[in-house]
Amino acid sequence: MSLVVTGATGHLGRLVVEALLDAGVPADRIVAAGRDTAKAADLAERGVTVRAIDFEDPASLRAAFDGARRVLLVSNNELGRRTEQHRNAIEAAQDVDVELLAYTSIANADSSGLRLAYEHLETEKLLGDARVPVTVLRNGWYLENYTEQLPAYLEHGAVFGSAGDGRVNAAARADYAAAAAAVLTSDGHAGKVYELGGDKAFTLSELAAEVSRVTGKRIEYRDLPADEYAMVLAGAGLPEEFAAVLADSDVGVARGDLQVISDDLRTLIGRPATSLADAVAAAA
Repeated sequence: MSLVVTGATGHLGRLVVEALLDAGVPADRIVAAGRDTAKAADLAERGVTVRAIDFEDPASLRAAFDGARRVLLVSNNELGRRTEQHRNAIEAAQDVDVELLAYTSIANADSSGLRLAYEHLETEKLLGDARVPVTVLRNGWYLENYTEQLPAYLEHGAVFGSAGDGRVNAAARADYAAAAAAVLTSDGHAGKVYELGGDKAFTLSELAAEVSRVTGKRIEYRDLPADEYAMVLAGAGLPEEFAAVLADSDVGVARGDLQVISDDLRTLIGRPATSLADAVAAAA
C-alpha cells in the first residue's frame, strides 16, 4: 500500500515527497502525482513512482490513487475551478477506498474573509461528507511569499502591502511539508483539523525591519490602499486577477485572518517552525 502526494511537481508537494523520503519511507511506497511528470524525473530515478494526473479527468485520479493507503490532496491552484477539481479527487479517493485522505486548506478557513478561503471552505464541506476518513491541514501563509520578494525590497527600499499593523503567523513551505508527511506516516489523525502557522506572528513593518537588519540597507514598510497595492503588483508583472487576490489577502492580514493561535505545526513536526529571522537570513 502506497502513500500518494498530488501536486508533487509543484513547490509544496515536491517538499512533501522529500520529507517522506527523509523520514525513511521506501521510495517504492511513494507515488508522486502531478500534471508535468517530466518535473519529477529525478524522483523516478530515485525509485519513486510517478503518475500523471489531471484534476479534470477523474479516471487519471483513480489510476493514480489505485492501491493507495493514504493520499495527500495538495490544493490545486486554478482559482475558480478548485472546488470541482477537488470534488473529483475526493470521489476518486472514495472509489479506491483509501485509509486516509488529507487536504491542504488555508488558515482559519471557516472564519476567514479572504477570497482565497472560499474554495477551501467549499472543499472542506465536501470532505465533511466524504465516505473515507479525512484530515484537514489548514496551512497558514508561507514565509516564501515574502522572502522570494527580497530582490524587489532591496531595489525599491520598501516592502509594499495593505496589511496595516495586522500580524501573520507565516512558516516555511518545508515546515508545512513536514507536517503533511507526519500525518501520512503516523496514526491518530483521522477527523482532525489542524491550524498550522509559525510560532511567532509578525507585522510587515517587522518584516521590513528584519530585512534592514540582515542586509544593512534601510527598508521601510509602505502601507497602501488595497486597490493601489494591486496596481503595484500588476505593474510588477502579475496577472491583474491574481494581483487583486493577493491585495485582498493583505487586507485579510489586517483583519487577523492569517494569525494562527495554535501550536499544531510545531507539535506535528516535533520542532520549532522556521523563524522570520532565519528565513530572511537564508534568502539574503
